[in-house]
Amino acid sequence: MDLLRFFTAGNVDDGKSTLIGRLLYDSESISTDIIETLTRQSKTTGENTTIDLALLTDGLRAEREQGITIDVAYKYFSTDNRKFIIADTPGHAQYTRNMFTGASTAQLAIILVDARNGITDQTKRHSIISATLGIPQVLLCINKMDLVSYSEERFNEIVSEYRTFSELIGLNKVDFIPTSALAGDNVVHRSEKLDWYKGLPLLEYLETIAIGEGNLNEEARFQVQYVIRPQTEALHDYRGYAGSVLSGNFQVGDEVTILPSGAQTRISKIESNLKEVGTAGKNQPVVLHLEDDLDISRGNTIVPKNALPLTEKILQATICWMDSSAFHSGQKFLLQQNSFRTKAMIKEIHSKIDIHSFQDLESDGSLHLNELAKVSIKTADGVSFDAFKQLPKTGAFILINENTNQTVAAGVI
Repeated sequence: MDLLRFFTAGNVDDGKSTLIGRLLYDSESISTDIIETLTRQSKTTGENTTIDLALLTDGLRAEREQGITIDVAYKYFSTDNRKFIIADTPGHAQYTRNMFTGASTAQLAIILVDARNGITDQTKRHSIISATLGIPQVLLCINKMDLVSYSEERFNEIVSEYRTFSELIGLNKVDFIPTSALAGDNVVHRSEKLDWYKGLPLLEYLETIAIGEGNLNEEARFQVQYVIRPQTEALHDYRGYAGSVLSGNFQVGDEVTILPSGAQTRISKIESNLKEVGTAGKNQPVVLHLEDDLDISRGNTIVPKNALPLTEKILQATICWMDSSAFHSGQKFLLQQNSFRTKAMIKEIHSKIDIHSFQDLESDGSLHLNELAKVSIKTADGVSFDAFKQLPKTGAFILINENTNQTVAAGVI
């Protein structure tokens, strides 16, 4: 089965956690012991008749006390048709950094809107981050329809307003579903109360939406995580390069280039699970063997000879600042892209992104928590990459404070 990664976002109290809880509960993806635990916990909060479905994802004590989502919660479930990884991201503006990271690996964004409130600044904020990250598909889930008497007119008003905004920021594929997560309308089962809606309920939509169309022509990319050199008598000449295939496919006999050195060689053998195989595909952990003994170390990239990525020491990127301490000019970092790491510094902040209007704002040279900015980054060593919207695995990175080892920013090239 294929795998769909999606995230939910929206305002506080739009019902994100409840929607995921309802999705898991009604699709019978929760074990009986967890249901019993939720029943007990729901009763302790005074809800004696129904299970508080938001407790499925809101696991932190502060989240449960305040009834909000603070950190990104990941949930895994599957149906007969597809496997899913869900990232439930926070709604507060102060947790933009959490939403940015939760969305960075998603193929679908589900943005919730309270039917009573319609499109808000937070709706626009989350939509703009989705556009910045190049997420191919957005679903606007118009929730709490029970509180507007399941009004078709109210649904159409919100759809019309969001279509206009989505075109402005360049979102290409947008769908709309009316739901009531609390009542269970149109989440797993089609609702008679929404009989005017002729589309699919949420679960059926998730099972049937086309994914991966933009990945059919991905170039092959492999980054070395570990060099295996036992140097024992039995394995005297063994030299293998372990890692996961980031994208595309590799075959025995392929002519490849090692970056950043530019050395060329050929794949002589591929091992997977201690067995020799002829090919290796995307996300597959393998050990590659090469015909020539070359100077190859952790972080080096192996690519087809005729399909090279860019290798640069100046990167043009969009970053989300994640540190509570503001950026200051001259600050030095470590840039990490998968297993590759090099010293780096922000050479120039070109502009900040207004996450309400998607307009570029003139930079004052500073960066504060949760701000998005377009920057130039200078690195000590050449970084081999593809544009993030083409290949997210090689086009994403983090910046680490080399003194504290804390991640201070996440970025896309």
